[in-house]
This record gives sequence, C-alpha cells and structure tokens, in this order.
Amino acid sequence: MLFYLSGNSRAISYAGCVCQLFFYHFLGCTECFLYTVMAYDRFVAICFPLRYSIIISHRVCAILATGTSFFGCIQATFLTTLTFQLPYCGPNEVDYYFCDIPVMLKLACADTSALEMVGFISVGLMPLSCFLLILTSYSFIVCAILRIRSAEGRRRAFSTCSAHLTAILLFYMPVVLIYLRPTPSPWLDATVQVLNNLVTPMLNPLIYSLRNKEVKSSLWKFLHNPGFLPEQL
Repeated sequence: MLFYLSGNSRAISYAGCVCQLFFYHFLGCTECFLYTVMAYDRFVAICFPLRYSIIISHRVCAILATGTSFFGCIQATFLTTLTFQLPYCGPNEVDYYFCDIPVMLKLACADTSALEMVGFISVGLMPLSCFLLILTSYSFIVCAILRIRSAEGRRRAFSTCSAHLTAILLFYMPVVLIYLRPTPSPWLDATVQVLNNLVTPMLNPLIYSLRNKEVKSSLWKFLHNPGFLPEQL
C-alpha cells in the first residue's frame, strides 16, 4: 500500500503475493500465540508472585518466544500452501489492497468450497484455542484478585492486566469480523483490515507505555500544560 501511495505501480508479482500472504499470517499467528503466552505470564505474576522469577526464568522466556514464532511459521506455511496449490488462470486483479486468503480464493480456476471450509476451520480453530487458553488464565487471575482484601491491591492487580486485555480486544475483533463471518463483505473486510493494520499498531505502543508511571505523569502534565516537555521531569 505504501509502495502504491508513493506513486509506484499497484502490480505485484506472483512470488510477491505468496510472500505477502505468508508473512501476514506468520506475524498474525505469532502475535496470537504471543498474547496467549502473555496471559500465562500475567497468571503467574498474580497467582504466584513469589515464585515468578523461578517459573518465568530467562530460559523459559526464550523457549516461549521461540515457540510462538515456530508455531506461527507452521500455521502460515499451511495456510499459504493451501491457498496457492490452486490453479490461477483467470482474472488476476485482487479485489483488496493486499493478498489475503479470501480474495485469492476468488481468483482460483477451481472449486474452492472444500478449501474454504478447511481454511475457515484452520483460521478459526487457532485463535479460538488461544482465546480459550487466555480465558482460562484470566479465570484464575480474577479468582486470585477477588481474594485480595485491600481495594488498592485489587486495583493494582487489575491495572497489571489492563494493557494486555485492551490489546487482545483490538486483535480478536478484526479476526472475528474478517475470517469467521459466514458471508464475507469485501468493503467491510477492507475497512476493518485498514484499521487493523494501521491504527492498531500505532495504538499498541500507547497502550503498553501508559502502564509506565513516568509516561502517565508526563502525559498528564502535557495535557494540562502544552508547553511542558518530558525533559523537565
């Protein structure tokens, strides 16, 4: 999209389209697995705070981080192979602003109903499994928080999870709207994808950094005094 907006051609090669679809789903699946790992991290931090450094050691962090990329790569490879094993001999205009599974299947010169069902199950099953694991972690977290006697303690515990929960909502809503609806709408899908690919990445640094006390203090002072600079802290 940036290449086209800078005045270049809208055309993309077949290999480029394959790479675009693969890396889009590779990074998306990795992000989904990463949110699941983060939920486990929050679970350990709140339910077992004294054992956190032992359970979530540097070795465990490295294994979990590598695992998210590995399984994301496997899922993306499967989806890309599933999509591009079809013959493409007809129209070559993608009704979208990047190569994705739903629009590529429309260009195939073969019956795609079976592959659409397999893709629907695959794309739906992975986020659903991750979401159930996240839900399980947060069920234990909520139970642990409710056992905290002080209101300040409960507030701090909920604050620890707020950024993660916000990021999860921003991630899962587009996935449900685009891939898990029975009747896709190209206009709605394109609009949601623009928001998902442009707005959400810009919001993520703000979402996570607002948990930092210094950032919140600087933002608060700036809103009340536009001439304030962070260096004045």
